[in-house]
Order: sequence, then C-alpha cells, then structure tokens
Amino acid sequence: MASSALSRLSNINRHLKPTASLFDSDGASRMPVKISSEVSNALSRGHAVVALESTIISHGMPYPQNLETAKEVEAIVRTNGAVPATVAILDGIPCIGLSIEQLERLAILGTQAQKTARRDIAHIVATKGNGATTVSASMFFASMVGIPVFVTGGIGGVHRHGENTMDISSDLTELGRTPVAVISAGVKSILDIPRTLEYLETQGVCVAAYKTNEFPAFFTEKSGSKVHCRVDTPEDCAQLIDASIKLKLGTGILIAVPIPKEHAASGGLIESAIQLALKEASDKNIIGNAETPFLLARVNELTGGASLASRLSLTALDIALVKNNAAIGAKISVALAQIRKSCDTEGCSTSIIGSSGLMSVRPCLEKPLLAAVVNYFQVTQDLKLTKQTFDEFKHATPS
Repeated sequence: MASSALSRLSNINRHLKPTASLFDSDGASRMPVKISSEVSNALSRGHAVVALESTIISHGMPYPQNLETAKEVEAIVRTNGAVPATVAILDGIPCIGLSIEQLERLAILGTQAQKTARRDIAHIVATKGNGATTVSASMFFASMVGIPVFVTGGIGGVHRHGENTMDISSDLTELGRTPVAVISAGVKSILDIPRTLEYLETQGVCVAAYKTNEFPAFFTEKSGSKVHCRVDTPEDCAQLIDASIKLKLGTGILIAVPIPKEHAASGGLIESAIQLALKEASDKNIIGNAETPFLLARVNELTGGASLASRLSLTALDIALVKNNAAIGAKISVALAQIRKSCDTEGCSTSIIGSSGLMSVRPCLEKPLLAAVVNYFQVTQDLKLTKQTFDEFKHATPS
C-alpha cells in the first residue's frame, strides 16, 4: 500500500512540477497550457505517453489525407501500449493531446495554421493564433509537461553549404537544451549529414542508431556516417533515456531508426536526383527556408516516386516513416514507464562517494514526498492569492 502511494505521488509530482502553479513566486500569472484529460491521467499514473508533432498534419499533406494519417499514427501509438499526445497551439493556447475534433480542425486549417518552431511560440500565443508545432516546439512543450519521448518522421539539420549560409535547423539546438528523446528516421538526405552530426556532438547530444552502427539518412538506411551509440531494443533505448534523466544532463537524445527495408529507397538514384535539385536551387538562387521545400518537391518530380522500392511517393514515404517510428517510440515509452514504476515501487539507489565513504541515496522514495508537500503549499498559496484578488475586486466595486 505504501509503495503504491509513493509511486502515485512520484508520478503526480513529475506531471505537475512544470505547471503546478498558476502563479510565479512573485504572483505573476503564468501562461496556460491545456493538457487533455487522457494525457493528464496517463502522466499522473506513470503510464507511457508519446508526444507527436502537428506540422505533418497541417503542412505535410492535404485534407482529408492528413486527418486520416494523424488518426492512424495515434492508433499505432495506442496499439503499442502508449497514449498519444499530439501538440499544437489553437487560438493561442498550447494544447498537449488533441481531441478528434481538434485534429480535424487543424487538418482543415492546413497551411493556414502557422508552422511553429520555438522562436514562433510567443508570437502565436500572444496573437491568439493557430500553430502547428515542429520538432523544436513539440519538444519544448513535451518537456514542459513531463513527456520524455517524442516521435517524428525526420529532423532538420545543417543545410548543405551551411558553413557559408549558417542555415542550421533549430531542431539541433533544441536537442542540445531540452531533455526529450526524439525518435526519428535520422536526418533528411538533402542536408549535410556529417556536419549535422558534428553540430549535435558540439551540443552534447547523444546520437544513437537503432539496430545499426550507421546513421540512417531518412530515405535510405545508410548515410556513410557511423554512430558511437547503438541500441538494439526498446529496453536499451529506455535505459539510455532513464540514465540521461537521472544524471540531469539537460540535453535531448536522438534515436535514429532506419527506414523499414520494404520501404527503402534506391540510395544512388535518389542521391542523383538530390544533386541535380541542389544545382537547380543554386542556379535559381533559392536559399534559406525556401530551399528545403523546393528540393523535396523537385526530387519528387525527378524521381516520380519510382526510386522507392515500394513505389511510394515521397509523401507516402513520410507517412510510412512516421508510422514505423510511432510503433517503436511507443514501445520505448512503455519500457521507460516500466523502469520508472520499478524505481518508484522498489526505490532506486544512487551511490555517492562522500567524505565518510560510499553512501546510498534513494531519491525515488524521498523526493516525491517532499515535492508533494511543496506542491500542496504552493497550490494553497495560489488559492489564497486568487481569494485575495477576488476580495480586492469585490471591495473596489460599488455595491
């Protein structure tokens, strides 16, 4: 009974700590974040939750294909034992976990919803706009509410010739400062993969490859770049994430999953198309954030989808990648939840060498109780502040 109570307290603390108070210590109001009841309940009980981006819904494909894809990806997460938490900003309110109605609204909005990276969050919220979150914004909100696993198709990186243009995706800097594990198919092959990996190393990001020693290149299984960390099972991934969290490294983890063999593209053919598209972009002086959409569209035109082993279009390949990553990400999240449950129930011991020798600390049993008490007094203070504000308004209003 006691261990069960401690486990529940620990889960609630992990869930509430980022957003437990409606006010800061000086009484200033905090910005609201809306968490769906399904996601909130899962987090408070220590169940597996997987964060999902929303840019693929609004900018990845037309309606109603985008809505069907979103529902299918969420279904895959549930089938594999986790709760999906699609992230978006609707009417200026960051939402973690969308209802079917909200998913449909976002799908219908399409490109009217602004593509939202970390830099855009404040603007979208302040103007009460609608934002479809990219990798960086999704990671930010996932970390805010305590979701440690995020699934996407592929991440951004250092653009080719980035040493001259300094065109580097904010996904990379987000991985360097936000403790969320990103499950992706690697970096898009239109980017400079070696420089991207070098940049991630500079940011202190652990890059792991799933069941391979080579970093995958989104469209293909191989990029020619080796990784220093290999993970072969969801349990391996969960142990890696758990260790990073306990060490408080403060950085994300990139777990790169190769495209399934049945969907693998012909590397030589698609690389030739990429090189031709890059030359055309250079000739037309297409640079910056307009370059990637141009390259993707041009590669699709040049290959006609025929370069894919399964003869899928590039859009369909994106969907296949996201679905594969969603299944693996859900399994990782489940494994991580099991590790945390075991830790909370049995007590985790951390060895520390102090002046008196080796000591054993059990933070999973001690911290939740203290944090729960702190949260209780913080919420009590919030209620007092709310009552005080109401009383001042009441006395200031003529009867």
